[in-house]
Amino acid sequence: MAAILPMRTAAEMALIERYHAEKATLPGAAEARAAAFERFEKAGLPSKRVESWHYTDLRNLLREAPPVAGETSALGALEFDDLPHRLVIANGRLVDGKVSAGVEMLPLAVALKAGRAALGVAMGEAIDSVVDLNTALCREGLFLKVTGDATLHLAFAEYVEDRRSVMPRIIVEVAPGVSFTLIESHTGPNGVAYQKNAVVELLIGEGAKVEHIRLNAGGDKALMLSTLAAKIGTEAELSSLNFTTGGEISRHQSFITYAGENAKLRLNGATILKGRQHADNTLVVDHAVPHGESRELFRSVIDGEAQGVFQGKIIVRPHAQKTDGQMASNALLLSDEAAMSNKPELEIFADDVVCAHGATCGALDDSQLFYLMARGLPRVEAEALLVEAFIDEALEAVTHDGVREALAARVSDWMRARKES
Repeated sequence: MAAILPMRTAAEMALIERYHAEKATLPGAAEARAAAFERFEKAGLPSKRVESWHYTDLRNLLREAPPVAGETSALGALEFDDLPHRLVIANGRLVDGKVSAGVEMLPLAVALKAGRAALGVAMGEAIDSVVDLNTALCREGLFLKVTGDATLHLAFAEYVEDRRSVMPRIIVEVAPGVSFTLIESHTGPNGVAYQKNAVVELLIGEGAKVEHIRLNAGGDKALMLSTLAAKIGTEAELSSLNFTTGGEISRHQSFITYAGENAKLRLNGATILKGRQHADNTLVVDHAVPHGESRELFRSVIDGEAQGVFQGKIIVRPHAQKTDGQMASNALLLSDEAAMSNKPELEIFADDVVCAHGATCGALDDSQLFYLMARGLPRVEAEALLVEAFIDEALEAVTHDGVREALAARVSDWMRARKES
């Protein structure tokens, strides 16, 4: 009996043809790429029938697979200009920058061919079609080996005038005992429907401390997919913030695996949306060993007809006793048409744990607005003050003063633009 194959979309057919056309020239990791492509070819682009993609039907949203963006030497204004160590990645390719003495940098192709890096190690047991697509097709990217305390800004910028795609891969290996801050900024032109599928893998050694900050300030027509995959070693710490204000359609995924005991995670999100934007924050925190601690706090402010999504899952494996996991998602809706979908989950297979989750969704508090307005503040300023304070709690995860202030300023500017519109 012949096998029944699913009907392919135009985008899926183009991506499958691209892999077959390019696989002979893709740098390194041939087995990992082939396995990832086989999974992608079987599953296709995720649709709302896939539980973890129920609120973001990528199969319907991604109607075509545009060609890969070409090289560019045109560099415009970039975020966080005051950071001394920065790598500029334009259209998916490294074009400029420097790293500190504690960071070794190799092009991804060189690292893969030399066996210095492997694709997908930080994903643990998680499987995702979008990550598989990046694994199968990624050509450009970086391998970073961090052996000394350092701060590094990865400035991703797209310079395209029509539909193009980029698919960068960053692999970061952090040595035991090191403190490392990784800052990502993603920018691109308005009015251009470019596509991005970026994956960052963090392999965090024993006792290391990593702070990760990501800013999505992509163009207003962009489809932006991003994944953070991390393995946390014994007594290591990871603090990560995803700040989303750009993109027409965006989804940020976090797959975190505890690889050693007494590790700590702080995973925060701050999202501000307007118009008809759609932003999805999805995370899976896998407590695979005992004595792990995790804290997740996501704050969303949604205006116009925009839609926000939060999907969070904490998994506690049978032998992961003494796990402490707390997760919360809170949303403010600033218009009657704004929408938020919350889906927090706990999968607990151990009995000596402390885990909880919660989600709220509502409008600004009338009593707080009345209090501020009674003291002389106009309504728009009172609203701005409450929104900024609401988002600020999520931004507390950022220890770098300049970066935190720059992100807070974005919230203020967003509220000011709302007032003027």
